[in-house]
Amino acid sequence: MSASPRFSARTLFIPALLVSGLLCIAFIGVIGAFAARTPHLNPLEALLLRLRLSLRSAELSRPLSAESGVLCFTVARGADAASIAQQLAAQGFALDPELFRAYVRYFNIDARLQAGTFSLPRSLTLPQLAKRLTDANANTITFRTLEGWRLEEIAQAIDRTEGLTFTGTEFMALVGAGVTSQSGAIGAFAARVGIPIGNSLEGFLFPDTYMLPACGTLNELVERMLANFDARVTPQMRAAAQANGLTLYETVTLASIVQREAIFDDERPRIAGVYLNRLLNGRRASPDPSIPTTLDADPTIQYVIGNRRNPETWWAPLSVEDYRSVQSPYNTYLYRGLPPSPICSPGLASITAAIYPERTEFAYFRACPSSGGRHVFSRSLAEHARACN
Repeated sequence: MSASPRFSARTLFIPALLVSGLLCIAFIGVIGAFAARTPHLNPLEALLLRLRLSLRSAELSRPLSAESGVLCFTVARGADAASIAQQLAAQGFALDPELFRAYVRYFNIDARLQAGTFSLPRSLTLPQLAKRLTDANANTITFRTLEGWRLEEIAQAIDRTEGLTFTGTEFMALVGAGVTSQSGAIGAFAARVGIPIGNSLEGFLFPDTYMLPACGTLNELVERMLANFDARVTPQMRAAAQANGLTLYETVTLASIVQREAIFDDERPRIAGVYLNRLLNGRRASPDPSIPTTLDADPTIQYVIGNRRNPETWWAPLSVEDYRSVQSPYNTYLYRGLPPSPICSPGLASITAAIYPERTEFAYFRACPSSGGRHVFSRSLAEHARACN
């Protein structure tokens, strides 16, 4: 009877030994897996860091601040993760320095943190913040404006661009009516190009892609756009504009209308020529009756209507009634001459077309439904009426 207990002990010992062996194998496997995924760490440290991050996963997915806006943050050369975390916490981020250090250590980000100045949206999560601080390109912000945009559309693009330290509202306040009274580079530019008192910079903020330094100022952006205009519109081009009997401001105003009318660059000089024929005829003491004396440009009416009818667009389609009912100097069906200001930012092709228009006898043009946006040009009203038949 004494053999039975010894047999029972062996039967319990062997399974326990097997279980222990399996646990060891599993542990070695886990350690090996972490070693493979985090070769910069020893396996035990990798396991402990991963466990800590898993237990605090909710914090990792939470925005670091309830505030909106952007923090201008400078990482000194040689700064380590601990000092960066403490500095971020001191500047308003709800950031646990130890959690930040654990995260960047586990993912080997601490070795790739960049020095420099960063525009950091306060809505970032910890992983997004860590990634941003490893990206040397985050030291610059890409801002793009398109040909044909009016000031309000540029303002909307500012509000859509992550990392800018200023708003579209601040932009409108700077570039809107009254820029001629400003001091510094903006006021000097307004005086140099002949912007009338009380008018804005509409038309002169050259459309392009701008690479801005992180935490750059609004004035820096606007001055860069104006400098781009100065560089693109050469002294020779300005002299040629005067030879047409137009000031530079009038030329840019004409170019802005061409920008909104034309789709294809090869048509821009001809469209500019038609408008110049109408403009000059309207200035004559005895106008030619075969040529309109008003510009009759739809985009100028669209400009004054703006987004009042449809908040989704600043260039809403016109109704037949608009041509006579919109009472504004921008209604070029009712008022002779150019509108009081440019209506958008023209590109170089439209500016060039306004300076070097195609000299023709065409007085009319229209886009036919089947033309894909191309225009048919006519010399007379009767010819114009038959253009799409």
